[in-house]
Amino acid sequence: MNVSLATPAFTTAPLTDSWISIRAELDEVERILERALRPNRPEFASLLHHVGKFRGKRLRPALLLASAKACGEITANHFTLAAAVELIHTATLVHDDVLDGAKVRRHLSAVHILWGVKPAVLLGDCLFTQGFTMATEMDDLRACQVLGRAANQVCAGELLQELKSGDLNLDEETYFEIIEGKTAEILAVSCEIGSTYAGACKEWVKALRQYGKYCGLAFQIADDILDITGLENHTGKSLGTDLRQLKLTLPIIWLLREGPQKEAARMREMLQNPGENKGEMARDCLQAAGAFDYAKNRAEELIQAARRELHCLPPSPYKTLLLDTATQTLNRSS
Repeated sequence: MNVSLATPAFTTAPLTDSWISIRAELDEVERILERALRPNRPEFASLLHHVGKFRGKRLRPALLLASAKACGEITANHFTLAAAVELIHTATLVHDDVLDGAKVRRHLSAVHILWGVKPAVLLGDCLFTQGFTMATEMDDLRACQVLGRAANQVCAGELLQELKSGDLNLDEETYFEIIEGKTAEILAVSCEIGSTYAGACKEWVKALRQYGKYCGLAFQIADDILDITGLENHTGKSLGTDLRQLKLTLPIIWLLREGPQKEAARMREMLQNPGENKGEMARDCLQAAGAFDYAKNRAEELIQAARRELHCLPPSPYKTLLLDTATQTLNRSS
């Protein structure tokens, strides 16, 4: 099934200052996204145009391109693969909104709110398969193999999280297994593919993959904190979905297992008694217990681990870009 956006809807959100050095390359990725999705049914136009306005940070294409430049040179393959990764990521967002019952995505109504659950699920499937189709344009199978593994890990992470929903005994090890699959794997693969197709040695590919994984884990912890403490007009998406669906995240897991007894008991009572408007109570409880500080410290440890992975790379503006991007993973409001 060939689907498309009718206008240049895949437009990049404002870049961080450190990404200016790859602006031209990211613009080329946008052009490929537009060309890759050609409409063959007028019925798809408004839906796809809407999804195209989900203008994110383009973190994954940026990491793929920066990893390539840090190891060698960017080729036409990198542009195609960066677009493929972004399509797969967008597919996961469409599906995530269905799973979470989220109403808003990047300041717009979620797809399932406007068109229903079935079209949203099918659209996500189309975006997934279009990404894999683009990966088949390579001269070898490496990209297909790596992206196939990543998609499997994403689905497994989401499935495990769904099955663990409501489990107040969830431990940190399982939490990290969940977020490594559903979030970190795609960032790891972006760095892996970028360096692999730049001809990097195995040591550099492995280091960049680990860098991407650590950044992804930290990114998800920061996202989980924002789900409780953030403002929707800043994040551009529905907040509090994890709490409403009893999907335990790191601050809550730490509080229930290791935090002060008084706040832990309050949190457990909140989670065991369903109801709306728990967000402010949960935030105050977690803040008082020091749970956010704990989670932020864990995320900072992961960012430092990510930066250490880059020690093997020679100095370059693109290594610096990767180092800066790791730091910016934590310093965000959306």
